[in-house]
Amino acid sequence: MYGLHTAKWALVSVYDKQGIIPFCEQLVKAGYGILSTGGTATHLQQAGLPVTEVSDYTGFPEMMNGRVKTLHPKVHGGILSLRDDPAHVDSMQTHGIAAIDVVVVNLYPFAETIAKPGVTPTEAIEMIDIGGPSMLRSAAKNHRYCLPVIDPADYGWIGRALAAGEEIPLEQRRLLARKVFAATALYDATIAQYLGGLSESAETEAADASLRWPNPFVVSFVPKQALRYGENPHQAAYFYAEAQPSPASIAGAKQWQGKELSYNNIQDADAALNIVRSLDDLERAAVVAVKHMNPCGVGLGETALAAFEKAYEADPVSIFGGIIAVNRTVDEVLAKRLTTLFLEIVIAPGFTEGALAAFAQKKNVRLLEVDMKAPLWQRDDLLYRRVSGGVLVQQVDVENTPGFEVVTEREPTADEWEALRFGWRIVKHVKSNAIVLATKDQTLGVGAGQMNRVGAAQIAIAQAGDRAAEAVLASDAFFPMRDTVDAAAAAGVRAIIQPGGSIKDKDSIAACNEHGIAMVFTHRRHFLH
Repeated sequence: MYGLHTAKWALVSVYDKQGIIPFCEQLVKAGYGILSTGGTATHLQQAGLPVTEVSDYTGFPEMMNGRVKTLHPKVHGGILSLRDDPAHVDSMQTHGIAAIDVVVVNLYPFAETIAKPGVTPTEAIEMIDIGGPSMLRSAAKNHRYCLPVIDPADYGWIGRALAAGEEIPLEQRRLLARKVFAATALYDATIAQYLGGLSESAETEAADASLRWPNPFVVSFVPKQALRYGENPHQAAYFYAEAQPSPASIAGAKQWQGKELSYNNIQDADAALNIVRSLDDLERAAVVAVKHMNPCGVGLGETALAAFEKAYEADPVSIFGGIIAVNRTVDEVLAKRLTTLFLEIVIAPGFTEGALAAFAQKKNVRLLEVDMKAPLWQRDDLLYRRVSGGVLVQQVDVENTPGFEVVTEREPTADEWEALRFGWRIVKHVKSNAIVLATKDQTLGVGAGQMNRVGAAQIAIAQAGDRAAEAVLASDAFFPMRDTVDAAAAAGVRAIIQPGGSIKDKDSIAACNEHGIAMVFTHRRHFLH
């Protein structure tokens, strides 16, 4: 067209070479000359395809270990030129630039690289693709004239259409361009997240925060699975996961059996996993039962079966249809016990063959295997929640209480201390206002999501019944007045743990002293809305 060549040009430079040879065969059949670089050119040449090296076309050699090869006016001018603009055509003829009508590029595997154990920042940064996104974005911008192809899944239909001499309609070109911009946005967001998490030490945390906020907030997720619906049947929903989800997470779990996870299943399973992992350092078997993202029973024991019985006894009613998380491998004995109940999900670090055989009798129960040795959260991880018109972002609520303070005349006994620490771990995972009654190895009553704290206490006390006299009480936030202490005392509670910080703390302390209750301040609250 411009007196430079008789063939149309397709530029092909791919890291993932899946399906590229048959696609290029279709391009050649359609009359395209192939421009290519480095390993892709060698791969195509070895398959017997005619290839022109980009360096031969531009007259400029690859340099700096391949960092600079396609960043050239003859490449980007060929991609970006408007074919029906006389000024563009004149520039192309003047400077010897040929039109490039197809760009087939996929990117260096940055996400896969940073997921490898022990990868260094230098190794990760070297896998940041520059030329690839530049060519793709150029083609996507000029999609009316230059076809952008990033996904090997599109090779088949595009190759067949071009080989048949068909024109790709503008609407399909727009969708291909959208796919490119979504992919490059994901790519850049993954890089930004990685660079934002490269803190060298805790001492730099304050500086890191100033660099992170109020800068633009970027996240990157990839499609994982369609969900039947959201929280309710009339709401559409989809599950997106991090590009390389941690094997410690629900997104990275291995599902052994059962129906696909639902929207509510995923939320509940994540809550159960977070609670059981908060008990890691106790070095005891732990079982957590969750219903509607709140723990209905938590038990500790020398064996997983013993821990389950504690969790079950805590609330044998609410566990029906619940989610179970266990921090030990589930064996056949525990599996047979669990199959006597209606459960939605069982989460564990592993299942024995006998356990899998037992669960096979309950085919709808989802079994999720999660790595409970890998960290669930990193220090720099963030939580975010969509609100109308924006998004709220905060650090993960990681327990970091430097020390508890006894504020009453009576100090807790050794058993009470153990129960207080256990209750404090659990109450942070209960929706506010939250109250938990517990012994040192079992929750007895959980009051969740109430509009006033004494109401939450009354629910927990009622659930515990006569066993409240064996329990301690944990509160996620301070007492605005002494009524919660008085309700606890009437039930026989002997020790309380709470953040403190109310202007009426003295009233609560006085009430505890009157009733002979030991009370501990943590000086840290755990609201969970």
